[in-house]
Amino acid sequence: MPKKDGQEVVTELMSRRPKPRIIVLTNSPKTEDLRRSLTAGVKGYLLKGAEPRQVWDTIREVFAGKSSLPHDVAAQLADSMALPQLSQRELQVLKQMALGKSNKEIGQILYISEFTVKSYVKVILKKLNAIGRTEAIAIASERGLINIG
Repeated sequence: MPKKDGQEVVTELMSRRPKPRIIVLTNSPKTEDLRRSLTAGVKGYLLKGAEPRQVWDTIREVFAGKSSLPHDVAAQLADSMALPQLSQRELQVLKQMALGKSNKEIGQILYISEFTVKSYVKVILKKLNAIGRTEAIAIASERGLINIG
C-alpha cells in the first residue's frame, strides 16, 4: 500500500462506528505482526496462498461474529506467548539502536537520560536473550519487532 501500512489502516478502520469485522490477508508470517493485528481488533488472519476453502471458512466465521485463525498461525501465536514482550519504550529504544544511534543520541531523541537508555538496553538484551546490541537487533528483526529493511 503506497501511503499507509496495513496496521495503520486497521487502526483507522477500528476507530469507526460500528466497528468493522476485519480479515487480514498478508505475506507476513511474523508473530509480532499477528499480535499487533489482533490487538488492533482484527478478527481473521490469513496468509497469502491460503486455500480457497480456508478463505471462505474465515469469511463465514468472521461474518458470524467469531474470530478465525488458521491452525498453523494459532500454533505459532501460542508458541510465541512464552517469549517476553517489549514495552513501547523498549521498542522505541530498540528501533534507535537499529539505526546505529549511541545511548547519548537515543536519550536526546527520546528525551530521556543516557543512564535511562542504558537501563532500557540491559532490559532489551535480557528479554531477547541477546549478548549484545547487534544480536538483539537481529533477533528483533527476525521476530518482526523492527524492520531493518
